[in-house]
Amino acid sequence: MVMEKKEERVSKRSKKTNEKPVVLVADDEPSIRELVQTVLSQQSLEVITASDGEEALKASEAQVVDCALVDIRMPKVDGLAVLEQLVLKNIPVIVITAYGTSDVTIEAMRRGAYDFITKPFDIDDLAEKVRKALDYSKTTEVLPIKGSKETSSLMVGMSAAMQEVYKLIGRVASTDVTVLITGESGTGKELVSRAIHYNSPRNKGPFVVVNCAAIPEDLLESELFGYEKGAFTGADERKIGKFELANHGTILLDEIGDMSPMLQAKILRVLQEHVIERIGGTRSIPVDVRVLAATNKDLQSLVKSGSFREDLYFRLNVVQIQLPPLRERKEDIPLLADHFIKKYAAETGKEVTGVTPEVMAALMAYDYPGNVRELENIIARAVALCSGKVLTLDVLPPQVVEPKPALRPLKEVLLEAERRAFRQAVAMAGLDPEAVADLLQIDLDYAKKRLKEWFSSVGSN
Repeated sequence: MVMEKKEERVSKRSKKTNEKPVVLVADDEPSIRELVQTVLSQQSLEVITASDGEEALKASEAQVVDCALVDIRMPKVDGLAVLEQLVLKNIPVIVITAYGTSDVTIEAMRRGAYDFITKPFDIDDLAEKVRKALDYSKTTEVLPIKGSKETSSLMVGMSAAMQEVYKLIGRVASTDVTVLITGESGTGKELVSRAIHYNSPRNKGPFVVVNCAAIPEDLLESELFGYEKGAFTGADERKIGKFELANHGTILLDEIGDMSPMLQAKILRVLQEHVIERIGGTRSIPVDVRVLAATNKDLQSLVKSGSFREDLYFRLNVVQIQLPPLRERKEDIPLLADHFIKKYAAETGKEVTGVTPEVMAALMAYDYPGNVRELENIIARAVALCSGKVLTLDVLPPQVVEPKPALRPLKEVLLEAERRAFRQAVAMAGLDPEAVADLLQIDLDYAKKRLKEWFSSVGSN
């Protein structure tokens, strides 16, 4: 069916090879449609718009569409349903979202989205993503990602680094490939593994976590593979290991860089032959398990030093997802802080709703050697100690309050803030100087000047 659609589309396209590529923009916000149409029209593209999902599907039936930008939340037919239909027509889809959590993005990528962009978006980034999608559509068949979904572990963040993580999760979830998840302690490696599992066809099976660093080496083998009754002193009955418990599901080998060479060889056999042997057993037991591995160590360096098997490394590293440390995505701190405040306020029954500007400044200045886990602990402590509705400096731990943030030139800070405000205003109101001036409460002439300076490439005069 997909191939028929593709052939039909190619045939139609051949009749209009001299015409502009067609981009469909589906969003229920008129200002967004107007802005995107203005931006893309300046790129020699034909833009058609739709105000809801039903209208978008009708537009895609009425003419050939080369690329689509689709808002997730739309009336009549939601964006994910539109996405699925457009992907079946072999149309690359860029999803538009205003949400800072992972679930929607991962689900969109799982269903075959080419890329996504968050509101308020950078117009240059938007134009670049569309250009790449159009190039992609010329050479590659886009297919929806199959698989069922129950739930996803919540990850929070809208930074570019986390967007890439969400996209990778969405793309690998429906496959059965081994994934190596790397990153510093506290970055959320287990959350990524849970998101992969719960967005995969294995989501109704078990999800088993084994912390290879937390279990003594002499016990880890029996934890992983189990043992037969009488295998050793104290083995009074048969024990089923983690691999058997994870059958038809997913196993996460956390901190695999701490595993001994002997156990590495046994894990390699499981990956190659899909069988295990219990300690003291004489027969091979087949297991149907997807293996995910996580580590905060540099496995390549361990391979070079001889402490980690090279063949196992290549077996594990089919796809690698690298999680950035929190200090490299500080723009996510306000979202994370808000999420944790809501979580711990609900757990403690307190009416804490936010933080003071001083607290946010301190949270943004801190480097978080313990990453997201440390931020969560800081917020949990602060909520527990808080006696009002907002977190104040006195409920923060000393290590967060005491460091002095590095000062930047005031001119640089103000210019950055102004540019950000203009981009947000343009995303809301389009390139209308009067509307932008009204939103920002500034002089009209000054608004025109800045629009011309920063948005001249898209005809902002």
